[in-house]
Amino acid sequence: MNVSATTSSPAESGADTIAVGVFDGEGIAHDVEGGALGALLASGEARTTFSHVTVAHAAELRWILVGLGARDALTSERARLAAHAVRTRAAELGALRLCWELPHHLGDDIAGALVEGTLLSAYRFERFKAEPAGDDAPPPRLQALVVSAHHDVSGPVDRAAVLGEAQNAARDLQNRPANDLTPSALADRAAELVATVPGLTFEVAGREQIERMGMGAFTAVAQGTAQEPALIVLRYELPAVSGPLLAIVGKAVTFDSGGISIKGAAGMADMKFDMSGGAAAMEATGAIARLGLPIRLLTVIGATENMPSSTAVKPGDIVRAMDGTTIQVDNTDAEGRLVLADCILHARALGAERIVDLATLTGGVVTALGSVYAGGFWNDDEFGAAVLAAAAQSGEPVWRLPLDERYAKAVKGKYADLTNSPAERKAHAISGAEFLHHFAGDVPWAHLDIAGVANNSGVEYLGHGGGGWGVRLLVTLAEGLAA
Repeated sequence: MNVSATTSSPAESGADTIAVGVFDGEGIAHDVEGGALGALLASGEARTTFSHVTVAHAAELRWILVGLGARDALTSERARLAAHAVRTRAAELGALRLCWELPHHLGDDIAGALVEGTLLSAYRFERFKAEPAGDDAPPPRLQALVVSAHHDVSGPVDRAAVLGEAQNAARDLQNRPANDLTPSALADRAAELVATVPGLTFEVAGREQIERMGMGAFTAVAQGTAQEPALIVLRYELPAVSGPLLAIVGKAVTFDSGGISIKGAAGMADMKFDMSGGAAAMEATGAIARLGLPIRLLTVIGATENMPSSTAVKPGDIVRAMDGTTIQVDNTDAEGRLVLADCILHARALGAERIVDLATLTGGVVTALGSVYAGGFWNDDEFGAAVLAAAAQSGEPVWRLPLDERYAKAVKGKYADLTNSPAERKAHAISGAEFLHHFAGDVPWAHLDIAGVANNSGVEYLGHGGGGWGVRLLVTLAEGLAA
């Protein structure tokens, strides 16, 4: 979708459909001749009730009036929801070019949110579907979005377009089935980004290299699958840019059967989403580079399947991580932390001075927080505050959960230094974080457990399937650290 901003009036934007938001107690700021839009509001056909949509035809154009509720209650997230309501109705009407008239006295964040909400709402995953024909053919898709404002909002609009496109690209990766999105295919996506986005470089290591690097924890997870694992490392550094090196680490288990500790059949098909952290890490990296942010960035993604086989790691096996830490694998379905342990250590070995990891790590965080907040853990309050600020600004909320020495004791092993799965299931999300905390050491580090928010989160503008959660947060975090 082509996205742009203009200071011209909506009627001069070339759009066939114009969206106008209306607040409680306020009229139509720029009505058409004859006051047709205001008349709809006065009659009660159009309402200021949040997300209520009314269609009108006037001045040879189609108009969509959408209620925004109370002005002081309009947040960026509510703007995304309003944009979804408008985009949905515009699609039903066969609109090709939509113009949003930015209401007066609103910040650039609202302009950006309207773009994000529209792009995310318009997303469809149809890679494996036949093209409908005849009466079943869908109406033409929305081709262009214009934001009209009295002042120049091209900056926030362009930024939002980059973020929306990157988030949708992450959703594409999430939604692909595991026989299509293998670890090697994920590495191919990294190559595509490097080929199209200036400033990015990458390296990919396969099974033999991962073993030679001493990544025994990562290797253990990968040994049960015939698919080649991939350690994907992306770098983004501009000349003359200094500051701490930020590392983004993503878990990318492209299919998680649970291994020998196999999962139940119900819902196993959704285990293709266990690479969601890696998808967000990759596409956020591409967006950061597209925006040209003045930051030093390193992204490490551990990609593998977790499968049962005659070569698979077994419950009770002891493996050795890159730093020599021994780990007793008491549950092969607690595999993500094994992959992340070596990826975090690799990021540290490459000079990372700040680390944030994203992973669909535990069912425990879903029990605790549902699909509204991701669980957040960190060992440095200043870095944690930056993550929380980015979460709030981006509309991808994080709730801090504790780290504590008493929780850390739970991951001490009986026969090895650590266990990947304590016998007691108490505080499961926290014990998973404490396991990773061991490998982060004293580097400022944040862990985001996104198991509840990665897919099927219930957010209206994201619909069903992968949500690309974390792309906006990571880009916003990078912007804050680069400032």
